[in-house]
Amino acid sequence: MKPFAVLQRHRLAVFVIFAAAGVLAAVLFLGILREPGAGEDEIVLVNIPRGTPFAQVVNLLDEKGLIRSRLLFRVMAYVYSAPQQIKAGEYEFSRDLSAGDILQKLVRGEVKAYSIVVPEGFTMRQIAARLAANVLVDEKEFLRLARDRDTLAALKIPAASAEGFLFPDTYKFDRTMDARTILKTMADRFLAKVTGGVLEKARAQGLGVKEWVTLASIIEKETGRKDEMPLVSAVFRNRLRIGMPLQSDPTVIYGIENFDGNLTRKHLERQNPYNTYLNRGLPPGPICNPGTDALTAALNPAPVDYLYFVSRNDGSHQFSATFADHSRAVRKFQINRKSSDH
Repeated sequence: MKPFAVLQRHRLAVFVIFAAAGVLAAVLFLGILREPGAGEDEIVLVNIPRGTPFAQVVNLLDEKGLIRSRLLFRVMAYVYSAPQQIKAGEYEFSRDLSAGDILQKLVRGEVKAYSIVVPEGFTMRQIAARLAANVLVDEKEFLRLARDRDTLAALKIPAASAEGFLFPDTYKFDRTMDARTILKTMADRFLAKVTGGVLEKARAQGLGVKEWVTLASIIEKETGRKDEMPLVSAVFRNRLRIGMPLQSDPTVIYGIENFDGNLTRKHLERQNPYNTYLNRGLPPGPICNPGTDALTAALNPAPVDYLYFVSRNDGSHQFSATFADHSRAVRKFQINRKSSDH
């Protein structure tokens, strides 16, 4: 058979091959080359829920004006077997991204990450509120899980709540994470900081993990100065040793529901498990999430015989070994100051 006759017989197949090649070339051209236009530096957020069909993903991208041709985008995606590999999550796309770049981000799962700073001394409630403000968790669900026995057991937290065991740090969270995953991330960070040697030191001092973290949390709340933490630790360790009440205002505040910021004598005289004016020893558990400095100070008190301290009103404290010295310091830094303020 003559070559021309063969070509004639298979002209349909040849046409299909060339047409497919043309479509593929167009797809690649449109996917790689994007004409610059107004507003192409704009960042667009696209949220792809779990289980979203690929057709709906294309719709979402098209609605946001990120693709120029739904058909060509689909063809390109199928050429690269992308539909089965796209990962759920919240994505940031700039309008100057090519279709190929968009597909790569979706396949790699390059979701938007939120930088969440948890300062030393933040309570569990404050952490939940900050996460909720970034729409990363439901606040009530986070707090429920933070007190759930099964969750705490899985996280190896030896307490009635996660308070004290959510390590203060800067975290990268995204909206594919649920409250349980975020809790685990923070609790794991705490466990990573707690080495076997530290635990042995705590036990040698008669402190279990919960007691150690509880003491550290009180130190954290009493002073923000790293240089004072060993001194505050010494005061409370000395008081515990002789059976003297800790008399720590932050513990009382922690036990007050809906505290309005004004601590009164009535609060100090009202019984609650965290009132260390009325109850001797440590409170039932941590009152915040302490940082490394407070955790270290709790096990390394300064070698001093101080039993008292009072604020100098400049962020520092005056420490005293006797009640007489303490009374003089109170008059100097508190009573006289209040009198001069009027």
